[in-house]
Amino acid sequence: MNLVTVSGPPSSGKTSVIIKTIAALQQRELKVGVVKFDCLYTDDDLLYEKLGVPVKKGLSGALCPDHYFVSNIEEVVQWGLQQEVDVLITESAGLCNRCSPYIKEVQAICVIDNLSGINTPKKIGPMLKSADIVVITKGDIVSQAEREVFASRVRSVNPKAMTMNINGLTGQGAYELSTLIYDDQAHIDTVKGKELRFSMPSALCSYCLGERRIGEDYQMGNVRKMDLGDQNG
Repeated sequence: MNLVTVSGPPSSGKTSVIIKTIAALQQRELKVGVVKFDCLYTDDDLLYEKLGVPVKKGLSGALCPDHYFVSNIEEVVQWGLQQEVDVLITESAGLCNRCSPYIKEVQAICVIDNLSGINTPKKIGPMLKSADIVVITKGDIVSQAEREVFASRVRSVNPKAMTMNINGLTGQGAYELSTLIYDDQAHIDTVKGKELRFSMPSALCSYCLGERRIGEDYQMGNVRKMDLGDQNG
């Protein structure tokens, strides 16, 4: 079974890209499964069910969705093996640009859209910088010059990644992506012992553990203060 992790900022078009890529994989008679990670709510699992693919969803609630991902990914892999899928795609919530649920030796795809702003690639961090493939969406809405500038910014942040454009509405480019994410030699039957490509954000502070009161008297654990100079001036 091939394992693929797809992440990206909210509303970048992750689900649309995955759906079009699944259709291309199905044309090659490959069985695909999907596990959708989100925070409070998602109905994307219904979209995947319409494609006839096995799907599960996990809601992290009050937890960081990427921490939730890492805590459950081994069980997810075992579920995929039970479903006898050829490709198992995990889709992260993508809420924290600092987080990156990528695993060494597991293909990592970051989806980012042209409408997010030309400086967005510099703001994303390891979710973009450590990806193997960067998919740029919504190119049909901007000019050719804007597409080229945005793609250049992406490559400046992650020059090692393969960068490609996919239209989430028409599916243009999805077949090419499907040929990249399936390798009949890249079989995974467990992720136990594997390592994350990048560390998760430091924890824990008192607010992580449920504290709601504001002020230094209530701040414990990992706390970083801004340098605001002389506040009496």
